[in-house]
Amino acid sequence: MTEGRFAQYRHSGNHPAANRHSGNCPAVNLPAEIHHSQHCHPEGTLFHRAKWISRSAMEGWNKEVPAPLLRRRFSVAAPVRSAWLHVCGLGYGVYWINGAKATEDVLITPYTKYDATVLYSSFDVTSLIRQGDNVFAAMLGNGFYNDITPTWNSASSTWRHHPKLIMQLSLLFADGREETILSDSSFVTAEGPVLFNHARCGEIYDARLEREGWTTAAYDDSGWERARICRGPGGILKPALHPPIRVTGTLTARKISGSLYDLGQNISGWARIRVKGEAGREISLTYGELLHPDGTLDNEHINKFNPGPVKHRDLYICKGGEQDEEYEPAFVYHGFRYVEVGNAPEEFQLEGRVVHTDLQLIGDFQCSDELLNKIHQATRWSTLTNYHGLPTDCPHREQNGWTGDALLSAEQSLMNYEMEEAYLKWLLDIRDAQRPNGQIPGIVPASSWGYNWGSGPAWDAALIHLPYYLYTMTGSGRAIYLLWESMEKYMAFMDSMAEDYIVDFGLGDWCAPPGAQKCSSAVTDTSFYYANARIMARCARVIGQDPARYEELAAHIREAFRCRFLRDGIVEGGGQTALACGIYQGLYEAAEILLAAERLARLVEEKGNHIDCGILGTKFIFSALSDNGYAETAYRMVTNPTMPSYAYWINSGMTTLCEDWSMTASYDGKTTSLNHHMFSEVDMWFYKHLAGIRLTEEGLVIKPCFVDEIAWVKARHRELEVDWDQEGIRIMTPREAILQLEGKRIILAPGEHRLSRRGQQ
Repeated sequence: MTEGRFAQYRHSGNHPAANRHSGNCPAVNLPAEIHHSQHCHPEGTLFHRAKWISRSAMEGWNKEVPAPLLRRRFSVAAPVRSAWLHVCGLGYGVYWINGAKATEDVLITPYTKYDATVLYSSFDVTSLIRQGDNVFAAMLGNGFYNDITPTWNSASSTWRHHPKLIMQLSLLFADGREETILSDSSFVTAEGPVLFNHARCGEIYDARLEREGWTTAAYDDSGWERARICRGPGGILKPALHPPIRVTGTLTARKISGSLYDLGQNISGWARIRVKGEAGREISLTYGELLHPDGTLDNEHINKFNPGPVKHRDLYICKGGEQDEEYEPAFVYHGFRYVEVGNAPEEFQLEGRVVHTDLQLIGDFQCSDELLNKIHQATRWSTLTNYHGLPTDCPHREQNGWTGDALLSAEQSLMNYEMEEAYLKWLLDIRDAQRPNGQIPGIVPASSWGYNWGSGPAWDAALIHLPYYLYTMTGSGRAIYLLWESMEKYMAFMDSMAEDYIVDFGLGDWCAPPGAQKCSSAVTDTSFYYANARIMARCARVIGQDPARYEELAAHIREAFRCRFLRDGIVEGGGQTALACGIYQGLYEAAEILLAAERLARLVEEKGNHIDCGILGTKFIFSALSDNGYAETAYRMVTNPTMPSYAYWINSGMTTLCEDWSMTASYDGKTTSLNHHMFSEVDMWFYKHLAGIRLTEEGLVIKPCFVDEIAWVKARHRELEVDWDQEGIRIMTPREAILQLEGKRIILAPGEHRLSRRGQQ
């Protein structure tokens, strides 16, 4: 299988996992063609004799219990050449060797369908091993493995059980001998200071219950209980190859009232505090992204789905004494900008810790319009803070991997970040969630929720489109190769739902502005059925399959769509989403497109240069306008200062993209999320149209749109740079590219080029 024509352009031969995976474990350095296809450790022996273990007193796992501590002493008699820790703690684990953290990664293990796939992590801990007495120590949290949330059927998930651990420490001595330390009943265990932890809700930490020195070999654990061998989660152990979750930054908090702190940025993560207080003092940290009109914290709107004794709140109980105490949670992350502190002592400090999957930045966009730059930054914050081993919808209320949200933001994410390994992990989660008939749920991973609501063609298309985006935008066909069978199964499921090549079983144009001209869900659903068939034909060619059946299917769907929904060049409904859908999805004939685009631009102008689309129409409208001469209209739509518009969000103080245009649409009367990425197509417009960077099957095309109100644009994607201003355009390309300017088609050789805006060198 080929890596595609972009292999050199994408990276310099090093597999992304080699740079991003903690410790660059040699055990997972597999050929690109078989990455993610392994059903066991490639050496065949890892964890062979290791046991899943847990606290012996955790039979009553359905009730809240403290986070367990586990440890195992071992002796090292000779110098060690290398030491690798292979470990999986469910739901989350924190690990130490001789009192030092084994990794800077946090929120380990990744969320998966645990009874299908379980991911272990590998860390180089050579520097932590010493001759003589050593100890491995772990603290385990619930994560999404032992989730008590009823709303998404998490509490009744087929995998749910108490926290547990499996590990192998592989030692290679200087003289060539090998030794392994394995998890088994020789481990000892006790309760720790984390009294409660829930991935969405928060953590309760009683510092009075800390066991000083318990992560060191010298600690006396004679009073601890022996660990119990327990049932595993049921899934196949596989290596985690995607980038880990890490603390990527620390933000200074500004105190804006007696107990309220503002980070100045909506983030995902938690607060870290330093305090000096008397023993037993309870300090609460309540998180939120919004203030009431009177300046007090509003976090009720993000609490709809969250059970437990704390709701977007961490509670720290001081141990007292002369020394400062420092705390940050280990088993939860929050989405927030503000922190309200309850019962803080006089000596108190707070800062914000930014936490997300550590994605490598590979792109950037700047222009003369500072508003567009702020929208770009808000998009990037929304993308990062909604990636924690999977693309979530929001970092607070749900933390669910909605397929539609991920699909709609995938192209801009691929322009901004190295996403291949991250998306491959999640695509394989989709494969695990797929039913035998091809059906997939609207959220992934999923226990049982989302198969019969919240899914549908526009959402499910993530399974078809993401592998294709990875091919066209990175040159790698691995995802197509690995997901092909699942993609075909899903197409068969769509066929079973179609009647005369029309489908209608999705949510439609979700989160449209108040009073928007609605677009039929049958229109958008059928358009994605058509787009899927076209992409399947293209993907078939990539992996050497016959595309004919999908080309024929696409032709039938297109004909049925046009017969059912097209009248006098207007798609049924006639609104912005309907018109843009027909253009973007290729459902008009060439002679019809300009008239449809003209009408679409007129509809925007008649709305006072406002967008009148939900998340699907927003995906369509930027290309539908800009590809047909109406980039200025798109610019006025984006920068319109009044609602609905991106400028309205920014002018209202938002630092991330929102879930709803008005920011007042509600669930049970509560304001919706202020940190979603599903409206992020605007950032792809910056790259694809304003800068003109287009990564296509045919190759690299550069076709900028010069907007009068913008004096200059600078964009970068990997080694490619495109800059333009009133004088001309500069392009630095690492490979041959096609430049389209003023109707001219210019072939650019690798290197730097400077041209006028009319294409003259």
